[in-house]
Amino acid sequence: MATLVTRPGDPQALKAAAAAALTGAALSIVALDDSGSRKKLLSDGNAPFDQAQLLLILPDGTGLYEPNATARFLAADSGSSLSTECWVEWEEQHLRPAAYSGDAAALQAAVEKLAEGLAGRRHLVGNQLSLADCVVYATLRPLQGSEALAPLAAYLEALSQEQPLAAAEQQILLGKPAETLRSVLLADSAACKAQKPKLPIPGQRNILITSALPYVNNVPHLGNIIGCVLSADVYARFCRARGYNTVYVCGTDEYGTATETKALEEGLSCQEICDKYHAIHKAIYEWFDISFDKFGRTPTRAQTEIGQDTFRTLQANGFLDIFRTLQANGFLDIFRTLQANGFLVEQTMEQLYSEPINKFLADRFVSGTCPKCKYEDARGDQCDNCGALLNPTELINPKCKITGTTPVVRQTKHIFLDLPKLSDDLQKYIDTTSQLGGWSSNCVQASRARDLWHISTVGVTNAWMAQGLKVRCITRDLKWGTPVPLEGYEDKAKQWCLGAAPGQGTGVCMPALQPLVFYVWFDAPIGYISITANYCHDWEAWWKNPKDVELVQFMGKDNVPFHTVIFPASLLGTRQPWTLMKSISVTEYLNYEDGKFSKSRGVGVFGNDAKETGIPVEVWRYYLLAMRPENQDTVFVWDDFAAKVNAELNNNLGNFIQRTVKFLHSRFDRTVPGPAGDKGAEAVKALGEKVAPLVQQYITALENQKMREALKCAMLVSSAGNLFFQDQRLWVLVKTDKEACGACISACAGIMALMAALLQPFMPSFTTKALGQLGLSEALPLTDDLIARAASPATLVPPGHQVAAAEPKPIFDKVTDEQVAQLRSRYAGSQADRSAQQAASSASTAAAPGAAGKDGKKAAAAAAAAAAGGKKEGKKDGSSKAAKGAPPPAAAAASSNSTEGGGGSSSSKKQDKKAAKGGVKPDGANSSSNSTAGGSSPAAAAAAAAEGGKKGGSGEDGAAAGADVSRVDLRVGLIRKAWRHPDAESLYVEEVDVGEPEPRTVVSGLVKFIPEEAMQQRRVVLVCNLKPANMRGVKSQAMVLAATSTDGGSVELVEPPHGAAVGERVFVEGFPGEPDEVLNPKKKIWEAVQPDLATNEQRVACYRGKPLQTAQGICTVQSIVGGSIK
Repeated sequence: MATLVTRPGDPQALKAAAAAALTGAALSIVALDDSGSRKKLLSDGNAPFDQAQLLLILPDGTGLYEPNATARFLAADSGSSLSTECWVEWEEQHLRPAAYSGDAAALQAAVEKLAEGLAGRRHLVGNQLSLADCVVYATLRPLQGSEALAPLAAYLEALSQEQPLAAAEQQILLGKPAETLRSVLLADSAACKAQKPKLPIPGQRNILITSALPYVNNVPHLGNIIGCVLSADVYARFCRARGYNTVYVCGTDEYGTATETKALEEGLSCQEICDKYHAIHKAIYEWFDISFDKFGRTPTRAQTEIGQDTFRTLQANGFLDIFRTLQANGFLDIFRTLQANGFLVEQTMEQLYSEPINKFLADRFVSGTCPKCKYEDARGDQCDNCGALLNPTELINPKCKITGTTPVVRQTKHIFLDLPKLSDDLQKYIDTTSQLGGWSSNCVQASRARDLWHISTVGVTNAWMAQGLKVRCITRDLKWGTPVPLEGYEDKAKQWCLGAAPGQGTGVCMPALQPLVFYVWFDAPIGYISITANYCHDWEAWWKNPKDVELVQFMGKDNVPFHTVIFPASLLGTRQPWTLMKSISVTEYLNYEDGKFSKSRGVGVFGNDAKETGIPVEVWRYYLLAMRPENQDTVFVWDDFAAKVNAELNNNLGNFIQRTVKFLHSRFDRTVPGPAGDKGAEAVKALGEKVAPLVQQYITALENQKMREALKCAMLVSSAGNLFFQDQRLWVLVKTDKEACGACISACAGIMALMAALLQPFMPSFTTKALGQLGLSEALPLTDDLIARAASPATLVPPGHQVAAAEPKPIFDKVTDEQVAQLRSRYAGSQADRSAQQAASSASTAAAPGAAGKDGKKAAAAAAAAAAGGKKEGKKDGSSKAAKGAPPPAAAAASSNSTEGGGGSSSSKKQDKKAAKGGVKPDGANSSSNSTAGGSSPAAAAAAAAEGGKKGGSGEDGAAAGADVSRVDLRVGLIRKAWRHPDAESLYVEEVDVGEPEPRTVVSGLVKFIPEEAMQQRRVVLVCNLKPANMRGVKSQAMVLAATSTDGGSVELVEPPHGAAVGERVFVEGFPGEPDEVLNPKKKIWEAVQPDLATNEQRVACYRGKPLQTAQGICTVQSIVGGSIK
C-alpha cells in the first residue's frame, strides 16, 4: 500500500486521494508531522525530498513529491487519454501558477479557458469523472464560491457531489475543518509570492546588496566568508527585518587566469573546474545560512551582452585606447556603449611572452619577486604580501607558471579604458557619494605613506585619484573569458596558433589556442548586473534607477580600487543612468593563528572544514562576526574561539535563555503571566531603561554596516537580562511575591524574544531554536517601534502565552581544551600537508591494524607527529610542554556549570557570591552540557592517544596555557620626546622612560590621531615584554596602549592615575602572578589577552571588566566609551 504524507487540508494532496478513490487504489494518509516513514526516506541522500510537504511513499520505499505525478501514478489503471494528459499538463503549467501566485489576470484567463473547454458539459473529458477533473478541482476547491470562479460555479458544485472527490476531501483534511483548505492555499500562495523576483517599489526604501564575487578556483576560507558574503548577509537580513525592499545578489567569478591555472593544475577543462567549485561554494554558503536572493555565475549570456555593450559605448565616447599588442573580445552592452562614447583606446605595450608555448602570458601565469617588498612569490597582477598592484613586466626574475621557464618581453596590442578622461566625473561621484553613503575610512582615506604600494592598506580611493589616473588595460590573452567584440582581433588568435590545428591539445585549457578576452576586473563587477538580470527580467529597474535604489557593496580591502574607481568609471563612461554604489563596507584581513589565511596555499580553516568540525553554524557565524576585521586585521585563534563560545554564547546567552524557559516551566506552568499592576514594575522599568538605548544603538550601528558594534549591543542586552534575573533573585521572589515574580519573569521572556530578533541577522539558526523554546512562530520585526517596546520588556510576549511543551535543552555546547588542541592540530599547515598526513596515517594504520601495547602507543605517537606537521616533540617521551600546563583561565572559568540561583551573567564573581547566599534551588537551570561542540578527526584521536589520554593545552605553536593579563608586563611610562618616523609618515618614534637605567625606543602608529606636540611629556601605559620589532628600520622595544572608538574614528592614550610612579607595575585584581620575561610570539599570549581589554562606560581601562590600576588608582582614557584597547 502506498502512503501519502501531507499537511492536513493541502489542496494538492486532494489530487492523489481523488485519483486513488477514482481507481480503487489502496492509499494510507499520514499527517506530515507524524510521519516516521518520511523520516526514514529522508535518510536516503539520493532522495530530493528534504523540503517536500507532500510525499507519496511507494511500497518499495521510493517516493514521488510532485502533486500531478502522485495522481498519475495512482490513476495509472484508469486508462488515461491524450485529452486527459493535456488537461493535467495545462493545470500544472497555467492554472496552478495562476491560483497560487495571486495573478488575477492569469487566473481569469485560466477560468475562461476552462469554461471554453467545458462548453456546458459536466466533465472536461468524456461523460464521466476523470483525472483531468480531479486535478483541476483540487486546485480550485479552496477558491470555490469566489467571484473569480463564477463562470465555473455549476461545474465545481457538481464535482463536489461526486463520491470520489467528497471522500478524498475528508481523507486529506485529517479531522480538520473544510476551511483548512483555504488556509493552506493562502499560506502557500504567500510563500509563492515571496519567491517571485522583487522589483523596486517607488516611495519605499529599495536596497540592492552585493558581496564581492568569490573566485571559483578554490574552496573559500573563513577570511573570504567574513570579508564578503557573511557580512553582506547580516546586513541583508537586517534590512528585510526593518521592512526594506531588499535584494542580495552574489555569485562565483568564473572567468580569468585563476580558472585556467586551476584547470591546468587539476587536469580538467575550465568548464569542469567552474562547475565543480561553483557547487562547492554554493553548498558552503547554504550551510552558513547565507540568504542570497540570487547566487549566480558570471559566464552567462546576460554577462556577455551587458559587458560588451558597455565596452562599445565607452569606445564611441572616446574613453577606450587600443595599444598595439593585446586584445580581448569583451562585454556586449557596457562595452559597446563605452566604445560608442569613445572611452576605449588601443595602444601597444610590452608583455611577457612564453616561447615554449608561443603565447603571451596573462598576469597570473607569471610569478616572481615583488619589486616593492621583495616577496619572492608575487603574482603577476598583485603581491599577496604587501598588496601592491603590479604589471607582470615589473616582477624581478619572472617565471612562466606553466613551463617554469623565463619569459621574454615582446610588444603586443591591447584595449585600454581611458580613465584620465573620466577623472573629473569620477572625482565628483567620489566626493559626493563617499559623504552621503558613509564610506568606511579604509576606502577613501588618502595615504601619506611614502611607499605607494602600501596605500591599499591605509585607504586606496583618494590615493589613486591624488596620483592621477592612468589608462588601464582591460583585456587579457586568454581563452576563458568574455570575448572582445572588435573586428580585426580574431586574427591575433590565429597568429598564436601557428603550427597547431584548432581543437588539438590535452582536453584542458592549454593557452596556446587562446584569443583575447576581457580582464577579470573589468568583467567581474559587471557580474553583479548580469546575475541580477538572471534573477529578474527587468534588471534595469534595479541597475538603472539611481532615484529609487540604494546600492550597498561588501568586500575585502584588496578589492577597493576596482569598486570605487574602475567599475564606477566604466559605468559613468556609458553616459547612462546607472545605479552607482552609495555605501561600501570594507574589511581588513582575518589572519589565522600565526600566519595568513590563503586559498592558493591552502592555509587556514576553510568553509567545508567548519562544517566537518560538527560545531553548529551559529557558533561559527558568531565568532567570525565578533572578530570581523572592520578597522584593522584580526586573528583567528582557537583558544579565543573557545573562550568566546564558552563565556559569551554558553554562559551568557545560552544560560539566560535556558534559566528563563526552565523557570516558566517549573514555576508558572509554561505560561507567561504578564505584568500585574505595580508589582515588580519598578525593577522591570529599570531593565527597560537599560535595554531600550542598546536597541537604538544596535539599529543605528547596523544601518551603518557596523556589525561588531551591533553584535556587542545585542550581547549587552543578554547580559542585562542575565543580571536582572540574578539581582531580582527570582527563585526567592517566587515564594514571597509571586505576582512581582510574574512581572519579572515576563520581562525575561520579553528579553529572550528581543534577543531572538536582534540576533536573527547574525545567527538565524539560533533565532529559530530560541523561538522554538519560547513557543513563538516568528521574530519581532526590527522596526522603530521596537525601541519603544523594548522599554517595556514585560509586554513583548503576550500575557497568557505558553512556551514550548518540550523540556528546554541547552542551545550551545562548550568547546573543551581537548577539542581546541585537536582542532589546532587538525588544521595546522596547509590543505596539501593535511592530505599527505592523512594518507600517511592511513597507510600506517593499514600496515599494523592490530598494533597494541607499547607498539600501539609508538604508532599513535607517530601518527600524532604526522598530524602536527612532522614537528619534533618537546620531550623524548613524546609529550609536549604545553600538555602539562593548565587550561586558559577564560576557558576554565567558562567551563563551570551555572545554576538558576548561581548562574548570573557570564561568570561574575560578585554574582556568584550573591547566588551562594541565596542557595542553589532544585529547579536551577544549567545551560551547559558535557557534549562537545565538534567531532575529532583521526589525526586528533591519534594525537590524544600519543599523549596517553592526558588533558592539556596546545603544543609549541599554540597559545600558551594560562594566557591572561598577569603574563603581560604593563608599566607606567613617560614619553620624554616624540618625533615623526623618518621613513613612515604615519608613525611616531618615542623615547620613553619606564623606570630603567636607559629609556626605551618605541614606535607607534598615532600620527593620524594625536598631534606631535600632544605626545611630548605624556604619561602612558606600556606593554614592556613584547619581543622587539623592527618598524621601518627602527627597533621598537615596547608598545604604548591606546583605546580606539567603535567607529575607528578616534584613538586616545590610556593614562595612568595621577601620582603613579614611572616604572610602576599596572595590574588587574584577581589576576595574580609575575609577567613573562618576554612574551613568546609563537604562543600568542598578547593576542589572547588583547581582545578582553576595553574601556567601560566610565572611560576606565579594563581587562574582562576589571580596571587596570596601580597603587595610586585606576587607568582611564579621555572620552572613548566601549573602545578596544591595543
